[in-house]
Amino acid sequence: MTAHTDENVPGRFGPTATTEADARNVGRVRTEYSPAHDGDPDPGEIVWTWVPFEENDGRGKDRPVLVVAREAAGTLLAVQLSSKRHDGDREWVPIGSGPWDRSGRESWVDVDRVLRLHEQGMRREACALDRGRFNLVGNRLAERYGWS
Repeated sequence: MTAHTDENVPGRFGPTATTEADARNVGRVRTEYSPAHDGDPDPGEIVWTWVPFEENDGRGKDRPVLVVAREAAGTLLAVQLSSKRHDGDREWVPIGSGPWDRSGRESWVDVDRVLRLHEQGMRREACALDRGRFNLVGNRLAERYGWS
């Protein structure tokens, strides 16, 4: 995954930009496993979108995120994946490897940072995560933020 500077990368700019959400103040959230391989992001699916760096300085990169919930306004809540090892770090849930990483590397999900994603702000649907691994992430989010 390399940093992109292309202004046409979905999720980077404008009203469909991927942004950081305040997970404790997003209102009622119900994580629900409902993948449907239809090209639209659904809870339980890993999709690719522009993710701003935590410094919020305009930089970021195109990366996979796990969609965990749909908001009433039609936006989605997601958590980013990383292939960087985070063994023993409670902020990161290990989910193993899958087709979202062409190199077959193991991945971790960052439950400390929740992103708001727009359907028009994603580049592509990668795959559905199996229910067991999705539930591991959902349970950690519920524990951390009080979501159901």
